[in-house]
Amino acid sequence: MKYRTIGTDPKTRREVSVLALGAMLFGSVTDEKTSFAILDRYVEAGGTFIDTSDNYAFWIDGSQGGQSEKLLGRWRRSRGVGDEIVIATKLGARPLAPGTSYVDNAEGLSAKVIRESAERSRELLGVDRIDLLYAHIEDRAVPLGETVEGFAELVAEGTVGLLGVSNHAIWRVERARALAAAAGLPGYEVLQYQHSHLRPRFDVPESIFEDGSLGHAGAELMTYLRAEPGLTLVAYSPLLGGAYVREDRPLPRDYDHPGTPARLAVLREVAKETGASVNQVVLSWQLGGRLPIIPLAGASSVAQLEENLAAVDLELTQDQRARLDAVN
Repeated sequence: MKYRTIGTDPKTRREVSVLALGAMLFGSVTDEKTSFAILDRYVEAGGTFIDTSDNYAFWIDGSQGGQSEKLLGRWRRSRGVGDEIVIATKLGARPLAPGTSYVDNAEGLSAKVIRESAERSRELLGVDRIDLLYAHIEDRAVPLGETVEGFAELVAEGTVGLLGVSNHAIWRVERARALAAAAGLPGYEVLQYQHSHLRPRFDVPESIFEDGSLGHAGAELMTYLRAEPGLTLVAYSPLLGGAYVREDRPLPRDYDHPGTPARLAVLREVAKETGASVNQVVLSWQLGGRLPIIPLAGASSVAQLEENLAAVDLELTQDQRARLDAVN
């Protein structure tokens, strides 16, 4: 395994494995025995960065979520896991009532919610401090200053380490960070957005976001990363839910455009040259790029995890990387 540092403050920054493990469906679609086996193998391989959320996976059974955090808590206790494993969670998108959705009934990002939701997550995970806590989705009904101060209070109390943000318009990320900096408060240092080698169209809104662009790491976010070297991008769904390699998993509709076939062709060429899978090429391309990107990949079996882990040691040549970067 290889490692990189997230965060800049010596008090809160952490060294984490360059490949993060997504636990979204652990405890729901993925049963406990399988989930534990995946987690055990990930740690055995040197993995130290696990991602979840307080609303995972409410859509499976019409609940408010929490299945993933509960399972991770049980796994931590049964294995005696300590703070050597960094667990990131998110708040803000938990439905307020069972049978509803965060699209129209989310908990939001008020100071009260931030405190109560973080405390609930700490209890479920069985941790004294949440290593990395994200603002999951936007809440434009709450002043940004209140959200910034709410997160900062938890950092000051020592119950939260690093702060992150996902699925927000970049201008709001920058405004929140500017408010925090002006007040001498900790701000967002980790950004979590969907990012893969294929590029989506941004004029095809997805049902889970009012603006389809908010979930994707587009050109604006990449420019922001270049301008702010202290930030890290955690790239979720880098393998597009298996769509690169499984015929029964079609690409999402926002990838249906003339640029997709050319990018797929280069991926397949490089996979053939290296003897690796297309999935492994995608992960290796992200891992070895010039920008600080940590792929966040889930797994529903140990075999899937093994394929992902092998990408950490896949070294692309300069020519291969240049071709992957240049294709339109």
